[in-house]
Amino acid sequence: MKSAVIVFPGLNRDRDMIAALTKVSGTAPTTVWHQDADLPDDVDLIVIPGGFSYGDYLRCGAIAARSPIMDKVRERAARGVKVLGVCNGFQILIEAGLLPGALMRNMSLKFVCREVKLEVVNADTAFTRGYSQGQVFRCPVAHHDGNYFADAETIARLEGNGQVAFRYAEGTNPNGSINDIAGIFNEQKNVLGLMPHPENLIEAAHGGDDGRALFSGLLGQAA
Repeated sequence: MKSAVIVFPGLNRDRDMIAALTKVSGTAPTTVWHQDADLPDDVDLIVIPGGFSYGDYLRCGAIAARSPIMDKVRERAARGVKVLGVCNGFQILIEAGLLPGALMRNMSLKFVCREVKLEVVNADTAFTRGYSQGQVFRCPVAHHDGNYFADAETIARLEGNGQVAFRYAEGTNPNGSINDIAGIFNEQKNVLGLMPHPENLIEAAHGGDDGRALFSGLLGQAA
């Protein structure tokens, strides 16, 4: 699997994501600056990591979503290339129109940084096949604007089409997201956005490897 990590000013999880992709795949991803004009032709996975692009001015991800490289990300996504956005990356994908809904301020109005539990809602995708249906696993979160919301029609469509990827489990919803939604797919299920950080829990030395299956699943490996 050849991957590319998009880097924006203000991100602080790009190195974490690069390290995770390198560790699991054995190949370092290409890093692409947000002002670059294009992406590598042979890339199989595009990743937008977490952080605070442009200091979260206007709305989280709103400025980054208008960077030149995002036109290319939309083009590749339309051609079926897999796109993963984590935390601020999720916010950018929503602002770029690649995923529906909105990510609002946490219900507590406070930044949250802790471990939560996630339930795998749809294990029948390239992103989630490393897990089993209904599996609950640990994952860290660190965000201020992770409260997922969409209108009733959109929520019904997401739930009915199998577009909900992950749900906060066992009462660990850290932000008030509707239906405990932690991550969603686009209709074609080649674009995934999620608030938690699986890249920060991929090896025992970091406290566990619950997040590793997302990346190994993309590679078609055993978790």
